[in-house]
Amino acid sequence: MERIEKILKHPLYQSNCHKIEQLEAERIFCRHGIDHSLDVARILYILILERRLDLPKDIIYATALLHDIGRAVEYEESRPHHEAGARMAREILTDCGYTESEAEQISSAIISHKCGRTDDRMAGQDILLSLLYEADKLSRNCFDCKAQGECYWKEEQRNHTIRY
Repeated sequence: MERIEKILKHPLYQSNCHKIEQLEAERIFCRHGIDHSLDVARILYILILERRLDLPKDIIYATALLHDIGRAVEYEESRPHHEAGARMAREILTDCGYTESEAEQISSAIISHKCGRTDDRMAGQDILLSLLYEADKLSRNCFDCKAQGECYWKEEQRNHTIRY
């Protein structure tokens, strides 16, 4: 997965990951670093395999690695992270050899992942968006969270157990 290695080494990706890490250093809630992104990538890959969908592994991993890249902009400028992230993702993806069509598919999933949909009947990029949303939520271990009492997630959104 040569293009994934390029994303991980991209200066815009690295600088924003570093900013997010610094800005969330004292955060008591779920964080948005590389551990979270890799959890989302692996869960997203499993969901896609389970549904027997045909999406290339580097599209899956690129989507997950970049889905929260706009968090620093959200913290510093109060702009929605999914919108800022989609713009940054497009630049990173283009620099890393993704086609215009692939960049569009990935950035569309990123820009919409905050509200997400979970209808398996959707096709193409819509299913990537739907499953990104699902993987993002499944990646959270609410059952083991020290900040449960202060969390803003609705009770029905929380993962009180491991879902498989």
